[in-house]
Amino acid sequence: MSTDVSEALKSLDNPMRLAILNWLKDPRKHFPEQEIDPEEVGVCVSIIQKRVGLSQSTVSLYLTALQRAQLVTSQRIGPWTYYKRHDQNISAFIEALRSLI
Repeated sequence: MSTDVSEALKSLDNPMRLAILNWLKDPRKHFPEQEIDPEEVGVCVSIIQKRVGLSQSTVSLYLTALQRAQLVTSQRIGPWTYYKRHDQNISAFIEALRSLI
């Protein structure tokens, strides 16, 4: 991954996006209602939206920002989209940031 530190920092410059990324670190704990294995497939947008308490469109925009920064990945299964952390890219971002500051 060619880490775009600026893009990642912009995506994390929102308390709710940062919280979502943190919750996705331990999806079984934070999204216990997820029936499909959240560590393998990810967490459904609608389940994230219920936890966040914001509109589905706002949550989708937040997740899109995190995906644009390559901090999460998405997978579509039928009509639903599932998101999970991209830990390898998160580590690359942290290393890139560390080298800059």
